Amino acid sequence: RSLLRASHSYTRKDQISPISTEIFPDAEIPTRRMATPLSTSINIKEPRWDQGTFVGRAKHFFTVTDPRNILLSNQQLEKACQIIQDYKKGVVSPDLTEDELWRAKYIFDSAFHPDTGEKMLLIGRMSAQVPMNMTITGCMMTFYRTTPAVLFWQWINQSFNAIVNYTNRSGDAPITVNQLGTAYVSATTGAVATALGLNALAKHVSPLIGRFVPFAAVAAANCINIPLMRQRELKHGIPVTDENDNRLGESTKAAQQAITQVVVSRILMASPGMAIPPFLMNSLEKKAFLKRFPWMSAPIQVGLVGFCLVFATPLCCALFPQKSSMAVSSLEPELQGKIRVTRPGVETVYFNKGL
Repeated sequence: RSLLRASHSYTRKDQISPISTEIFPDAEIPTRRMATPLSTSINIKEPRWDQGTFVGRAKHFFTVTDPRNILLSNQQLEKACQIIQDYKKGVVSPDLTEDELWRAKYIFDSAFHPDTGEKMLLIGRMSAQVPMNMTITGCMMTFYRTTPAVLFWQWINQSFNAIVNYTNRSGDAPITVNQLGTAYVSATTGAVATALGLNALAKHVSPLIGRFVPFAAVAAANCINIPLMRQRELKHGIPVTDENDNRLGESTKAAQQAITQVVVSRILMASPGMAIPPFLMNSLEKKAFLKRFPWMSAPIQVGLVGFCLVFATPLCCALFPQKSSMAVSSLEPELQGKIRVTRPGVETVYFNKGL
């Protein structure tokens, strides 16, 4: 019996792949070492789940927005990057399993831009959305009554949004400092003006309605910030490809569709976290606990917003496919003509809409 236990223990230890512990050392699930090298025919250019369905996209974005990814070290990110680059070249480690390959892909996708390949700013990555937004949004909704508080938290929020929009832009064209500054100042001004204007109106209505002022300001700012931050795409277009990722040109029509989808998903993403907690906080602040410990209001609100964002962020990202599509007939006439001549069989083009 003891010999069987020792044999079983040895087998489990032998099955744990060194690659999984290097990339994600906290992982406790042992992976079976394959007797033969992993096939090189797995299409890691596409997500693991069917992106033609909402459920498939939701699974994909729950992985992409996983907050644990921001805790990964540079060494772990570079290791994942190396695995993906080697795999694309047909170089596969004998210890690599399919689960480890997909884990490496999602680590790679969480930290490196899909078009430029550059490592993204930490707080601009989608995996940082939940912890950053829950803190900023929770504070915006707690400290919304005074002008200095509105100015400060709307400025913080738009600074964060500017970083996120720049980091997750579509295409590989650079944005100039002037364009970046214009978008940042315009969005911040729009958000602050909206918040202060609505705050003035909210003084004449119930306190509950006043709690929704930050959401209105955020929605207005998203409509300003995202198009301005990505104005170069609206002027010069974003890359469009065929189904095999062969580049066909740049389209402003595709940019308009991409940016519209991002604005809609961002506003809806903020909705649960900024619409549900006000009702709960309005009720809680009438209770004895918060009257006795008013300093607990901010932590509770941040926690409520965080709970909503854990689900709202991936689900709203999943509303539209990351790799969006458009009929050739909907493109600019010049690009249509070019595609009809050079690729007569292509009826649909694809593009990265950004996040």
